[in-house]
Amino acid sequence: MKFLFQPWNEISGVVIRGPLETGFVHVYSGVLNPQSPHLDVLQQLLSEDERQRAARFHFEKNRNEYILSRASLRQFLGTYLAIPPQEVRFAYTPHGKPFLADPSQQIAFNISHTDGQAAFAFARAHAVGVDVEAFRARIKPDEIAERFFSPSERQALREFAPAERHAAFYRCWTRKEAYIKARGEGLSHPLAQFDVALAADPQRVLLATRPDAHEADRWHLQAFPVPEGYAGAVAVSMEPL
Repeated sequence: MKFLFQPWNEISGVVIRGPLETGFVHVYSGVLNPQSPHLDVLQQLLSEDERQRAARFHFEKNRNEYILSRASLRQFLGTYLAIPPQEVRFAYTPHGKPFLADPSQQIAFNISHTDGQAAFAFARAHAVGVDVEAFRARIKPDEIAERFFSPSERQALREFAPAERHAAFYRCWTRKEAYIKARGEGLSHPLAQFDVALAADPQRVLLATRPDAHEADRWHLQAFPVPEGYAGAVAVSMEPL
């Protein structure tokens, strides 16, 4: 599986890497501006249920980020499928992960956004998940790791110097999130049931899966470039849908 990474922002709009071929994953990431002057235009690309969901956000920043990311997702998919963004139709898994309602379209996708950044991932006929997170100084990595990480990950985190622990924690978290999002199970899949590497550039990211030890061989995880103060990861199944 080959990964192609490309910067994105809502000002320059959607520019794809070309046709989405089998065996490739396209990942786009960049600045998400909740004060975008294009919000009104982008909101018109959304379906009625998406506009209703946007209206339910209490904070304007969260509402605008949802509009920007969802409209951009529609633009990406519309470009890949050669249809207007408004004509993209979604269905949802029991855990809320969206997918294309028309099975003949065969494009799997995932989206993530955090403070100031968004990421989109696309693959043809292979499950894909993506996660991007902004570092938050107030969190306590060791305490969260004790609740959610596997024993080997907790040990690996303790081996980092205190100054490096935040970055290592977020590398671990985004890799785990990308994997469970690709599986479409959300947090119903126990985070301690699999191990990922915490190093910045490991040879292998998904180290072990339980109870099926062979599951780790059926997935590929990879970090992608993000600005300082963020972490990002993408996961893709090596087996077709």
